[in-house]
Amino acid sequence: MTGFRAQLAEQRWDDHRFYHHSLVNQTLHFVSACTFMVAYAILWVDPAVASLLAWGVAMTSRQAGHFFFEPKGYDHVNEATHDHKEEIKIGYNLQRKWVLMSLWLAVPLVLLVQPTLWGALLPVDGVEGYLRHVGIGWLVLGVGAIAFRSVHLFFIRDVETGLVWATKIITDPFSDFRLYKGAPRRLLRGERMDYPDGTPA
Repeated sequence: MTGFRAQLAEQRWDDHRFYHHSLVNQTLHFVSACTFMVAYAILWVDPAVASLLAWGVAMTSRQAGHFFFEPKGYDHVNEATHDHKEEIKIGYNLQRKWVLMSLWLAVPLVLLVQPTLWGALLPVDGVEGYLRHVGIGWLVLGVGAIAFRSVHLFFIRDVETGLVWATKIITDPFSDFRLYKGAPRRLLRGERMDYPDGTPA
C-alpha cells in the first residue's frame, strides 16, 4: 500500500509540474474540480444530469485550460520539451485527448441521427429526453475511457500503474481543489504563470 500511495503522489506531482504552469489553466481546473465534486454528489441521485454537468462544464473547462492556455514550448522549469512531456505522459496526452473529445462530440450527434441507438435505448420525446440520453452516453464514455487506458497501462507498464492512474483520475477533483484554490486570486492580481521567471515560486 505504501508503494501505491508513493506512486499516486508521484503521478500527481508529475502532472502538476509538467502540465499546470498557466494560472488560467489552474483556475479552470479549480472550476472543473468544484463542478466535478457537485457532479459526484448528484451521480447517486441522477446519473444523466451528473454526467451532463461533468462533461458539459467540468471537462470542457478542464481541457480548455490544457488546449488553449498551457504553454507548449520548452519547459525551462523541468528542462523538458513539450514533445518529451507528451511522450512520457501516463494518461491522456493532447493527442489522445483529441480522440477522446472527438468521441465526446460524436455522442450527441449520433443520438440526433439514431435517438434509440439502433434499439439499445428506449424512445424518448423532447429535448429533456434527448439530453438524458446524451448524459448517459457521456457517462458510458467516461467510464470506458478510464477503463480502457487503465487496462492499456496494465500491458504497457504494469497493473499497479494502471490502478494508480485510475485512482488519480477519479480523485483528481479533490486534489485539484486543494492545489488550485489560490489560482483565481492570483490571476485577479494580474499573475499569469506559476513560475514567471522560470523557477518554482
